[in-house]
Amino acid sequence: MSLSPSAKLVFVVLQNDHPLTTQEIHEETLLPPRTARYALNKLTDADIINKRVNPHEPRSQLYTPQPVAER
Repeated sequence: MSLSPSAKLVFVVLQNDHPLTTQEIHEETLLPPRTARYALNKLTDADIINKRVNPHEPRSQLYTPQPVAER
C-alpha cells in the first residue's frame, strides 16, 4: 500500500510523540484538519496505527503507532 506524504508525516509525528488526538496531530503537522483526518483514516485502515477513546475527553480519539511486532 502506498501512503500519501501527509499520511507519512502523521506517522512520523506519532512515532516521535504519542498518543495524540486529532487536534494535536493537526497542530504538530500543520496539516489542515480535513487532511489530518484523511491521513489518520488511511493509517488506521492499513493497520499501521491504533485508535482508542481518549479517557480524558470521551468525544475524542487517541492515536498511537502499532507495535513493530504486529506490523
